Amino acid sequence: MALIMDGNATAKAVQEKLALDVEKLKPTGKRPGLAVVLVGEDPASKVYVGRKKKACDTLGYYSEEYKLPADTKEEDLLSLIRTLNAKPEVHGILVQFPLPNGLNQQKVIETIDPKKDVDGMHPASLGKLVAGLPGLRSCTPAGVMVMLDHYKIPVAGKNVVVIGRSIMVGKPMALLLLEANATVTVCHSKTQNIGDVIKQADIVVAAIGKPKFVKGEWVKEGAVVVDVGINRTPEGKLVGDVDYEAIAPKASAITPVPGGVGPMTIALLMKNTFQAFQQQTGL
Repeated sequence: MALIMDGNATAKAVQEKLALDVEKLKPTGKRPGLAVVLVGEDPASKVYVGRKKKACDTLGYYSEEYKLPADTKEEDLLSLIRTLNAKPEVHGILVQFPLPNGLNQQKVIETIDPKKDVDGMHPASLGKLVAGLPGLRSCTPAGVMVMLDHYKIPVAGKNVVVIGRSIMVGKPMALLLLEANATVTVCHSKTQNIGDVIKQADIVVAAIGKPKFVKGEWVKEGAVVVDVGINRTPEGKLVGDVDYEAIAPKASAITPVPGGVGPMTIALLMKNTFQAFQQQTGL
C-alpha cells in the first residue's frame, strides 16, 4: 500500500518554522502583512479566505480582508489593489480567484505590484521562474515541491508527467520540476493516447480539474502520484483528479483529497508573504 503524503502534517512543519521566524522579528516591532480580496459569494473561495485569515492569526501576521460584492466594477477593484500596493504594512496581496463574470483576471493580476505578488502569477514572477531567477513562486506548485522534499522523494532524473497546463498550476509546476532536474512531459486536453503517456511516469502530478480523470491502469506500479484536483461530486463528496481507490494500491506514494496538496497551498502563501516582507524591509 502506498505511503500517504499528509499535507496537513507537511504544512504544519512549514508553518512551525515560519512561527519561529516571526518570533525573531518581535524586537523590530514589524511583522509580515497580507491583504486578501474576495469578490462575490463563491462558497469554496469563502472557505479558502477563512483558512488564510486563520493561518495569518496563528502565525502572528498582520492581515486585512476585503469582501466586495459580485457586481463590483473592475475599476473599483483595480483602485483597491493600487491602494494596497502603496500600503507599507501590506507586503503581500492575494485576490481570490475565480472572479465573477465581467472582471478581467489578467488585468487584476497585472495591477498587483510584483513585489507583493504572493500568488506568484504576475508576468514578472512567472518570467523569473522561466529564467531560473529567485522570486515568488505560485503557491500550489511550490507546495507540491516542498511536499516531495518533505517525504524525501527524489525528483532529479525522474520522468514526471504533469496533467494540465494552466497558468496557476500546470505550467509553473512543469518549470519547477525542470528546475529540480526532472524530465517533464505536460499532458492536456489535446494529448493523444494520454494513458500511454502517463504510464511512462515515475511521478504523476494531476491538475486537470476533472474528477477521477486518471485511471488505475494508466499509472505504473510504484509511481508517485500527486493529486492537485479538488472536485465536488453530485453527492457533495470531495474527490481529486485521480481514481484514488484504484491507484493507491499500486502507487509507492500518493496524496489524498482532501488533506493532500490543499493545506500546502496555504502554507506556501504564508511562506511567500514572509519572503515578500523580507525583500521589502531588508529584515
